[in-house]
Amino acid sequence: MTKIVNHWIGGKTAEGASGTYGPVTNPATGEVTTKVAFASVEEVDAAVAAAKDAFRTWGQSSLAQRTSILFRFRALLDAHRDEIAELITAEHGKVHSDALGEVARGLEIVDLACGINVQLKGELSTQVASRVDVASIRQPLGVVAGITPFNFPAMVPMWMFPLAIACGNTFVLKPSEKDPSASVRLAELLAEAGLPDGVFNVVHGDKVAVDRLLEHPDVKAVSFVGSTPIARYIHTTASANGKRVQALGGAKNHMLVLPDADLDAAADAAVSAAYGSAGERCMAISAVVAVGAIGDELVEKIRERAEKITIGPGDDPASEMGPLITATHRDKVASYVAGAADEGAEVVLDGTGYTVDGFENGHWIGISLLDKVPTTAKAYQDEIFGPVLCVLRAETYEEALDLINSSPFGNGTAIFTRDGGAARRFQLEVEAGMVGVNVPIPVPVGYHSFGGWKDSLFGDHHIYGNDGTHFYTRGKVVTTRWPDPADAPSGVDLGFPRNH
Repeated sequence: MTKIVNHWIGGKTAEGASGTYGPVTNPATGEVTTKVAFASVEEVDAAVAAAKDAFRTWGQSSLAQRTSILFRFRALLDAHRDEIAELITAEHGKVHSDALGEVARGLEIVDLACGINVQLKGELSTQVASRVDVASIRQPLGVVAGITPFNFPAMVPMWMFPLAIACGNTFVLKPSEKDPSASVRLAELLAEAGLPDGVFNVVHGDKVAVDRLLEHPDVKAVSFVGSTPIARYIHTTASANGKRVQALGGAKNHMLVLPDADLDAAADAAVSAAYGSAGERCMAISAVVAVGAIGDELVEKIRERAEKITIGPGDDPASEMGPLITATHRDKVASYVAGAADEGAEVVLDGTGYTVDGFENGHWIGISLLDKVPTTAKAYQDEIFGPVLCVLRAETYEEALDLINSSPFGNGTAIFTRDGGAARRFQLEVEAGMVGVNVPIPVPVGYHSFGGWKDSLFGDHHIYGNDGTHFYTRGKVVTTRWPDPADAPSGVDLGFPRNH
């Protein structure tokens, strides 16, 4: 019997009522293992209504109550991390170690939310005028929504909802319909931790559910992670409906390798950053820019390492890379490699046509490495979101920097060098939101915020860290004047002397 994933509304499972379902596939086998209910407008409205009703009390709850629940949730999440990783592998396809790493990074934000007390401290100025004090405080928004991608079905939701609910908001999550089970399991663990009904809700679906969240008058803010075209649409539509928006888009992350770099370390970093999680991550390195005469040696070192990667089912401990999420996406990724030579690139490794014995119907693709890629090639211009690494050549640091800064994307970037002065110049001059120095994937720890520049971010706030707290709260300034007790009306004795 096919498993059915339903919604989670008001603290319990809500069976799909629309009659519309989507298939969930095991990418390693190509088999449809699960059906996920797609929400109607009415079902989205029910989730928002449950969240709005819960906000009446949750928004007034004490910080101690919120954080104690989050501490219990953290303990449950830690205890069930293997189980959640297995759900991710079964529906996304990534290897178990990658899935465990995803849960661990999500836990970082839960840790941050457990200490939200410090982040929500206000400010007070006393005696700004005679007997006048001014205080600045931060308060929750109300019902907020998260729309999350397939590539990190546990981590990206946890970039959002722990901070949102710690700040006193209630939350409606619309996860990817391609791998929905992890989000429902998180909802169950939150309930087990004692989160009141309606504070966290999950609705599955497609554009119908997304558009209703974007236009619903009771949704005050929307967080999104996904491709740039959809991020732009989310930002435009939600903003037009008066909502606060943080919409993180796509990327084409460059890794600049200077002639003085440790080429073995650079090659190791390029391989792990380009091919880890099958390249299905917005912080993947997809373009290496080799400066000077090192290009040929660097490409050879990358090739040697890439050829040794073991590709297989994510639940096989021997596998280092799993399949792609869908056959359609696999074919799209392969098309960039198939057309690369005609666009002037040199195909060093061609991973198209790869299969795994016994799993021939899986969504497999091998490792691809393209060298001397022109900036006009589609393989360079587009976010491929697969295990394809482009190598570009530049004669000088200045030429390489100009190449990187000319990209419409500005999510993450990295430089590999032994020269501290060059690294310092790069981190100041490069147009990207996150920079690594001899670190290929510079995803910030939880107490620093994640986000890019240019077409990689729409909205004013990055995600999690201090930006996350500010996004999920709004400021209020209170100016107060109290009469001095000594000035109380005649006949009222408050025990204060008259002559002060």
